[in-house]
Amino acid sequence: MSERPAPSARSGYKTFRTITTRWMDNDAYGHMNNVVHYSLFDTAVNGWLVEQGVLDFHAGDQIGLVVETGCRYFAEIAFPDVVHAGIRVAKVGSSSVRYEIGLFRNDEEMAAAEGFFIHVYVDRVSRRPKPLTDRLRGILATIASTH
Repeated sequence: MSERPAPSARSGYKTFRTITTRWMDNDAYGHMNNVVHYSLFDTAVNGWLVEQGVLDFHAGDQIGLVVETGCRYFAEIAFPDVVHAGIRVAKVGSSSVRYEIGLFRNDEEMAAAEGFFIHVYVDRVSRRPKPLTDRLRGILATIASTH
């Protein structure tokens, strides 16, 4: 059996977005339901892309579609915790990006959960892969992982 990876520290991430939990995020066991983690990943990355001016999900010519995702859980998160979502880019292809996200509970130094998803960037209309723009590549480089 392989050894379980340890959670990353905050220092392993290049940028952060703060997201508050909601009462409805808790499940019957009193902690944040696993599907909410995926919603936070999406919110963190897409919010960052919008802030950087490289994603216009209403009228942009190019959009990112999620083609693969995963998550490892290390510690519980629950309402009313504040989540600091660390974001880094692990790999950039011709039309794809692997984003990695760490969810940090309140002021904790180690991630409570870490996940990833891969966006394939496509033409909005045809849904066919489209090379990343130079502007997007430049923005992604600012949070590229060195590990």
